[in-house]
Amino acid sequence: MKRYDVIIVGGGAAGFFTAINAAQLHPGLSVLLLEKGNQFLGKVKVSGGGRCNVTHACFDPNELIKFYPRGSKELRGPFHSFQPGDVFEWFQSRGVELKIEDDNRVFPVTDSSQTIIDCFLNEAKKNGVTLQLQTGVESFVCEGDSWILKTNRGEFSASKLVVATGSSPQVWKSLEQLEIAVVRPVPSLFTFNCTDPLIKDLQGISLPQVDVLIAKGKLEASGPFLITHWGFSGPAILRLSAWGARFLEQEGYNFDLQLNLLPQFDESDTITELKELRLSESKKKIGTYARFALPAKLWQSLVQKHNLSEKNWADLNNRDIELLAESIHRLVVKIRGKSTFKEEFVTSGGVRLKDIDFKTMEHKMVSNLYFAGEVLDIDAITGGFNFQAAWTTGYIAASSLK
Repeated sequence: MKRYDVIIVGGGAAGFFTAINAAQLHPGLSVLLLEKGNQFLGKVKVSGGGRCNVTHACFDPNELIKFYPRGSKELRGPFHSFQPGDVFEWFQSRGVELKIEDDNRVFPVTDSSQTIIDCFLNEAKKNGVTLQLQTGVESFVCEGDSWILKTNRGEFSASKLVVATGSSPQVWKSLEQLEIAVVRPVPSLFTFNCTDPLIKDLQGISLPQVDVLIAKGKLEASGPFLITHWGFSGPAILRLSAWGARFLEQEGYNFDLQLNLLPQFDESDTITELKELRLSESKKKIGTYARFALPAKLWQSLVQKHNLSEKNWADLNNRDIELLAESIHRLVVKIRGKSTFKEEFVTSGGVRLKDIDFKTMEHKMVSNLYFAGEVLDIDAITGGFNFQAAWTTGYIAASSLK
């Protein structure tokens, strides 16, 4: 049986960051990183459309925690120890330059996730971290002062164990055998499926700002909005999916979604402008030209919804105008299912946060067992925040592995 000081289970962002920093901060520490797949950092590779959205340029911990539906309270202290500014310094000191884009997302200047992957692989090699692929952990138990891991490639032991696997049914099973409480994982960050005839042939249409609301769950969000061939996506939808992850799972992903397509205007102002158009454009057909800077196809679909396409503006009665304004500001569509956001997958759920010492990332009831990244019941909206939680929890765990 091979013996190490530290074994880290999970070859993703949190696992690698923990392993590298543990070896750098504590010279001489023997560190083994196990990955069950055939490649390391697979999620890093596809993140940000292959560019790797490393973090978000929010440097105030009190503001940063507002982007985490789960884990915001617990991360306040850790973010004071290691936040996006520290991430910049960490990568730049290792030759990786980062840039801040207009929406405050942060990427390597190369616009390639391979830059981050190469940095991690080089740093692991430089600091003597032992890397092992295709090694699935079947179980782990604590015997005396050692952790014994049974894998498909033999047994390993270590004084300290770090779990950084993300969502893994096999790991959940091992944790539960240790009587460690796990909040049942459910999907977060997903798009909505919709077959409403209103959006037929509208795929690719985007709006810069839409308010989205699920009245039953008292959930709301705002942001850019995209119509896809299967339904709806974009930051507004992804934010709503993150904050509503557990409620939407309970609803079976079948619910009514309300859209305000023009949140910059009051509905009463829209009604007033429609009445003015009834006078100024009286002889023109309603569906000919888009109004309110809405995309032409979307405008025509809204008009068609109320069978107004062939009518002239002068033919509109007040009820027609009210219905059209309602469709612009309080459009209700039925959502029937969800789809994974691109190739990325984030869950809400994991190891119960109240059981973790966030000064060390060690479990409060099980000594020498640490956690980092999405294996914890922490998740965030898109924009680099999930990676930031991985870097922060990984760094704190690494600092504690003396």
